[in-house]
Amino acid sequence: MIAFIADENLNNDIVRGLRIRHPSIDMVRVQDMGLYSASDQDVLAWAAQANRILLTHDVTTVPSFAYDRVRSGMDMPGVIIVPHDLPIGRVIHDVIIMLEYSLDGEWNDRVVHLPIT
Repeated sequence: MIAFIADENLNNDIVRGLRIRHPSIDMVRVQDMGLYSASDQDVLAWAAQANRILLTHDVTTVPSFAYDRVRSGMDMPGVIIVPHDLPIGRVIHDVIIMLEYSLDGEWNDRVVHLPIT
């Protein structure tokens, strides 16, 4: 089963909704892992070490740092970019679909923008 880390900027209503709709979800928050205010590079490094896909609203810097890791041959288990204006219910739905129907490693080295189609 895939695992997630929620970036500190991710709307906590999404985190709560995912935990309510899918209680067995393996998801931690950056804040809870001692990474509050850590650089994007440090968060991505931690996510890679823990094999967790990063959920974030940060479309500005995270994707480029993620692709830098891929180009450098470093592990990058995946990034899911969540637009601020995407309805929370749609985010929850799409993440659960990804969770339930993804194979281990399927999101490696990928930056995916929600919504999925």
